[in-house]
Amino acid sequence: MLALWDPQHFQAVVDYNTCEKELLEDEDIVRHIQEGAFVPLNVCGDGAFGILVRTASADAPARLTERAAAHRLITSQPSHFVSRGRVLVGGIETVSGNASDGVIEHPVPQGRYAVVVHLIDWQAEPGSQDADGRPVPEALPDFVVLINSAQSGQGAYRTAVQTFELPND
Repeated sequence: MLALWDPQHFQAVVDYNTCEKELLEDEDIVRHIQEGAFVPLNVCGDGAFGILVRTASADAPARLTERAAAHRLITSQPSHFVSRGRVLVGGIETVSGNASDGVIEHPVPQGRYAVVVHLIDWQAEPGSQDADGRPVPEALPDFVVLINSAQSGQGAYRTAVQTFELPND
């Protein structure tokens, strides 16, 4: 599982044992989601994923580009997130108060946010892969994470461990 988290919330996570204590069971993860400190990027599968995080500016909301919107597969319901100045993005096993190797650090002004995750079918875009099927440098990411200010009357936020609600078969 990949995730976006508030590093200050996880200052006490310093090793495998403290990480396991905080994030081993789904109910532990849900608690952190409800507190606005953790947003899962969870598609229930392993792999190497590209992630783009975009935060709203003072004059414009964070949005998908036309290119990404053309290849969007599914969009999550918003998750509540409380920023204390930055977010970290990486694998669940890297959750802590510090950015380690492979963890993306992204500045997000202090405040309350609605985070929406888009799953992108980057492979559907012509020219996105090299001869070996690997993404070219300008390929779209797998996930585009949009962080916008929470609005009053936003309604309920997503609290599920799985990022996307799948249609019933």
